Amino acid sequence: MQPSELTIAEAARQIEQRALSPVDLVQSALDRIAEVEDRLNAFVVVTADQALEAARQAEQEITGGGYRGPLHGIPVGIKDLYDVAGLPTTSSSAVRSDHRATEDSACVARLRDAGAVVVGKTHTHEFAYGVLTPTTRNPWDTGRVPGGSSGGSGAAVAAGECLVGMGTDTGGSIRIPSSVCGTVGLKPTFGRVSRYGITSLCWSLDHAGPLTRTVRDAALSLQVLAGFDARDPGSAKEPVPDYTADLDAGVRGLTLGVPTNYFFDDVDPEVESAVREAIGVLEAQGATLRDVEIPYADQMMAVEFGVLVPEASAYHQEMLRHSGEKYTEDVRVFLDAGETVLATQYIKALRVRTLVQQAFRRAFEGIDALVCPTLPAAAAAVGQRTFTFPGGREKAVIDAWVGHSAPGNVTGLPALSVPCGFTSGGLPIGLQVIGRPFDEGGVLRVGQAYETATDWGSRRPPL
Repeated sequence: MQPSELTIAEAARQIEQRALSPVDLVQSALDRIAEVEDRLNAFVVVTADQALEAARQAEQEITGGGYRGPLHGIPVGIKDLYDVAGLPTTSSSAVRSDHRATEDSACVARLRDAGAVVVGKTHTHEFAYGVLTPTTRNPWDTGRVPGGSSGGSGAAVAAGECLVGMGTDTGGSIRIPSSVCGTVGLKPTFGRVSRYGITSLCWSLDHAGPLTRTVRDAALSLQVLAGFDARDPGSAKEPVPDYTADLDAGVRGLTLGVPTNYFFDDVDPEVESAVREAIGVLEAQGATLRDVEIPYADQMMAVEFGVLVPEASAYHQEMLRHSGEKYTEDVRVFLDAGETVLATQYIKALRVRTLVQQAFRRAFEGIDALVCPTLPAAAAAVGQRTFTFPGGREKAVIDAWVGHSAPGNVTGLPALSVPCGFTSGGLPIGLQVIGRPFDEGGVLRVGQAYETATDWGSRRPPL
């Protein structure tokens, strides 16, 4: 096994014990990037020289007794919405091809303070406004998309190019690529992780979080990323617990909600079978299952896009006027559409969102977490525009995928995607765990219990 194939927890243990050099680990990740990038194109830019210098500095610190913790010396990929001082923040768009960051975003600063090593910037669907990441390919099948908008980070982590990739999630953009690339993806509660220094898509729905190989790695990453930041108006003054304290406590005694509507309405049979089997595994470990009706199911997508589309167009209004021809066609169409949304329609969407949030709060009074499919279908083929579900019902890829992830954004609740199987064609399937506000620890605990009982997360793409 090459060092780049290790999990964060495994690599951290070896680094702390001086059995693995951060330089060797980072070099292994860079070697893997050189080996597969011509087929994946997960990275916008690779910062090899700077990464190796940072790895040498980490090694000197650790040798001198200055070990900072589990992320010290760990190679990370940063989604190209995050500012990294001295590097371009292009948002994978020609519109910002000349933009260069002068300081680190809050998340990158926290990662660096923990000793993590940035190996490069990963591709996003342009300005995070999509679910495909067209520039990048899926490591399980390079004829398929890696999901989006954090597709570069999802592909990079799955392929072993870095041990953690940073993503953002406005309509599912952490969980979608995690599900279709077979990684763990954590969207924390709204306000848990600072978005300072991250290019916005929709400020009231944007979340930042990690994509990793294991649930424990997600917990270790969140430990570094979480915390109040006055520079982010949406940041919450909530205490940050130890996310590993109850990670292995299991699910015995927990009550897990299983949706009776919405999440299983239009789902590929292979996905439904894998997810229901995963829920059965949790029940066999001692969890109590309870049927839950998803409130306002018929309003979920209207609220998601009713808020997202006008907020995104407001953010891009000036750039659209001056550089409209530089946007890709699909993003330009959404931005133009946002210009036609009335203020009254936007306000109505905000009001309904409040009703949805209140209804979900009531629904969670009798359960510890909700378990359901992350997505209704596995990775789409490059160029594929629709999925066909049982009964002949056809949905656009974006509607099908965002439909399953949007509840986590509309409510702001923490949500985790964990690998739970594969289709007959060898494509990953994800189990989604949604929790109470700021109960990332509970969500991670459920994910850890499932991951420990199965081996899906240990499989690697045949790239």
